Amino acid sequence: MFIIVRPNHGEHRFGELRSHQHPTMCREIVVTHVAVVLLTAAVTVVFALLAAAATGTLARLDGATYPAALMRAAAAFAAVITLATAVAGVLTQYLT
Repeated sequence: MFIIVRPNHGEHRFGELRSHQHPTMCREIVVTHVAVVLLTAAVTVVFALLAAAATGTLARLDGATYPAALMRAAAAFAAVITLATAVAGVLTQYLT
């Protein structure tokens, strides 16, 4: 029994892959950027929630009523989100 192998066995398969490499690479870069943005947003929201919880707890320990402590916590949450948005805007101007 003889096995006949062509001299350039499998070359046609790699030739087909070459034309598809560039869009895949761009797609991977976009997915990576989206993942980084989503993870950064998630960390920012978690940090804002922690700051709001700490502010509400400290306000309550200071003798504030529940509605007043909740208002202080909401203000702290909004301040952290606003600060993160401002920093992101400034960084966007320098990085693009």
